[in-house]
Amino acid sequence: MNSKSNTQAMETEKVPRLLAQLAIPAVVAQVINLLYNIVDRIYIGHISGVGAAALTGVGLFTPILMLINAFAMLAGSGGAPRAAIFMGKKDNKTAEKILGNCFALLIVMAVALTAIFFIFAPQLLTLFGASDKTLPYGVAYARIYILGSIFVLIVMGMNPFITTQGFAKISMMTTVIGAVINIILDPIFIFGFNLGVRGAAIATVLSQAVGAIWILRFLSGKKTILHLRKENFKLQKDIILPCLALGISTFVMLSTESILSVSFTFSLSRYGGDLAVGAMTIITSVSQLVTLPLQGICQGGQPIMSYNFGARNKERVKKAFFTQFTVCIVFTSCFWLIMLLFPKLFAGIFSNNTDLITYTTWALRIYMAGIFSLGFQVACQQSFMALGQAKVSLLLACLRKLILLIPLIFILPCFIQNKVFAVFLAEPISDILAAIITTLTFFSRFNKILDK
Repeated sequence: MNSKSNTQAMETEKVPRLLAQLAIPAVVAQVINLLYNIVDRIYIGHISGVGAAALTGVGLFTPILMLINAFAMLAGSGGAPRAAIFMGKKDNKTAEKILGNCFALLIVMAVALTAIFFIFAPQLLTLFGASDKTLPYGVAYARIYILGSIFVLIVMGMNPFITTQGFAKISMMTTVIGAVINIILDPIFIFGFNLGVRGAAIATVLSQAVGAIWILRFLSGKKTILHLRKENFKLQKDIILPCLALGISTFVMLSTESILSVSFTFSLSRYGGDLAVGAMTIITSVSQLVTLPLQGICQGGQPIMSYNFGARNKERVKKAFFTQFTVCIVFTSCFWLIMLLFPKLFAGIFSNNTDLITYTTWALRIYMAGIFSLGFQVACQQSFMALGQAKVSLLLACLRKLILLIPLIFILPCFIQNKVFAVFLAEPISDILAAIITTLTFFSRFNKILDK
C-alpha cells in the first residue's frame, strides 16, 4: 500500500476492515514482542540446577525494564497520535517535525538512562527484593541489557510512527525480525556458549539492535510518508511539549508498572519468600499475554480515530471507537476464561520446579479473576489519547495502579488472614473498579470532545 492509498483508506475504507488491517499486524507484533522477554525466561527457568533462582533474579529486573519502556513510549505514544492528527489536517511538514523531535529526545534519554541504570543496578535490584542468592543473576542480566537500551528506545519509540502512517505490516516486521533472531540466539548463547543469564541478555540486545536498524532504514527510505530529516532533530518547545503532554499518560501507565512490580515483590518476599516472588515473575510474563495484544488492538484503532478527528469526521471516529471497544472486550473475556480453566498449563511453560508450578497455578487464578474488565478500561483510556485528551488520559492512567492497586497491595493484608492471597487479590479488585470508572468517564465526555 503506497502513501496516497494509506491516506485514502483512513478516509474511505470500511472501519472494521481498516481496523483489522492495522490491528492484526500490531497485535502480532505485540505478541511476538513478548518473545523478547518470555523466551529468555523460559530458557533461564530451565537452566540445570539454578533455574528457579536465576528466573527470580532476572524477574527482579522487571521494574528497570518497565522504566526503559516507559521513557520510549513517552515519545512514541505521545508523538504518533499528534503526527496522525496533523496528517489528517494535511500538514505533513509539522508531522515530520514531530517525528524528528521525538527521535532526538529518544537519543538524549537513552544516554541518560544507560548511565544511571548501569551504575546503580545492584542497589536498585537489592531495593526491589533481591536476596544474596538471586542478586548475582539479576545484575549479570541487567547490566548487559542496559548497555543496549538505546536499541530498545528506538524500537519502541519509533515503531508507533510507522503504524500511525498505516504501514502496520512494516511495523509488525520490526518485532518479527527481532524475535526470530532472539529465539535463534538464546539457546546458542545460554547453553551453547554456557553464558547463562548473560547469554540471554546478549541475545536480546543483538535482536533489538537489528530491529532498530530496520526502523531507521524505513523512516529514512522512499516508502514512508513521514521522513526522518536532520533539520527536524533540533528540539522545539512548541513541537515536543504537546507530545510529552499526550505521552505522559502512557509513561505513567508503564512507569507505575515499575512501582507496582516493586510493591508486589516487596510484599510477596515479606509474606511468601523467594517462591512467591518467583511466582510473580511468571505471572508478570503471563499477564503480558493480555496487555500487549490489547495495546496492539488500540494501536490499530488510534490512527483511524486520530486522523478522522483531525479531519473532523465525527461519525467515522465513533465507528472506529465502538469497533475497537467491542474487540477489546471479547478478547479479554476469552483470556479470562482460559486463565481460570488452565492456569497450570501456563505456569509449567516457565519452570520445571514442581513447587513453583503449584504455587503459581494457585496465584494465577486469583490474580486473573478480574482480567475480563481490562478491555473496558484500556479501550476507553487509549481512545482518550487518540483524541488528544492528555489530562483526562493521564488521570485515568494513574487510577488503576497508583490510586487503587498499589495501596490495596499494602492495605488488604491488614484485614485478610492469608497475607499472600490478600496481595494477589488486590489485582482483580482494582481491575474491576478502574474499568467501571474509566468507562463511565469516557461515555460521559465522548460526544463533547467530538463537538469541539
